[in-house]
Amino acid sequence: MADSQPLFWVDAHGVRFLSGVHALVHAVTPRAAYIGASNGDKAEFYSIFQAAMEQVGISDCRMIPSAPSPDDRSFLLASDVILLSGGDVETGWKVMKENGVGETLISRHNSGAILIGVSAGAVHLGQVGWRQTLGSQTDLFTTFGLVPFIVSVHQEDQDWHDLKSLVTFMGDNYCGIGIPTGGAAVYYPDNTLQPVRHPIYEFRTEDSRITASFLIPGEKG
Repeated sequence: MADSQPLFWVDAHGVRFLSGVHALVHAVTPRAAYIGASNGDKAEFYSIFQAAMEQVGISDCRMIPSAPSPDDRSFLLASDVILLSGGDVETGWKVMKENGVGETLISRHNSGAILIGVSAGAVHLGQVGWRQTLGSQTDLFTTFGLVPFIVSVHQEDQDWHDLKSLVTFMGDNYCGIGIPTGGAAVYYPDNTLQPVRHPIYEFRTEDSRITASFLIPGEKG
């Protein structure tokens, strides 16, 4: 998700976007965890997450702080839905590496938990993160790579400049996706990608030249 708007989005048929998430959870009493590492564990953003979960009947929620207790870790290990917050990409990544939460997230993903990334969290689910100024490979850092894309969010007013520069820098084997403000994209186990609410932009390099295309909601690519 580019931001938190899709957490509360209802389509033209009156169906909440998050109802699809709930339908994929098989637990009788689902658990939902919020990782606030990227925004310094701000309580007001966790409250938004709680409200979003409650609207689809998930009330057993917990914020997993940057310094998690044994109880926090146990809750995370049993969570069916895990949201990675927005904020600062590099800060959040460092925290999750240092406190071991990153390893737990990968384990839960491999066990079938649903991961949701918001803004910086969406970048973390992709292949790489980057610092503000792209000058060399040292400005990049590897992220979870749970989706096979370089992910950028809400940068449409800059014509996805950083994302296009990064895809060009990385070369022909990489694909970048740009998720505009208010939009989201779902990556399915069959390796398909589906836009939600707004089109998403896709950038690749061919013979050292950047190419652009986009997917519209309802399509899978």
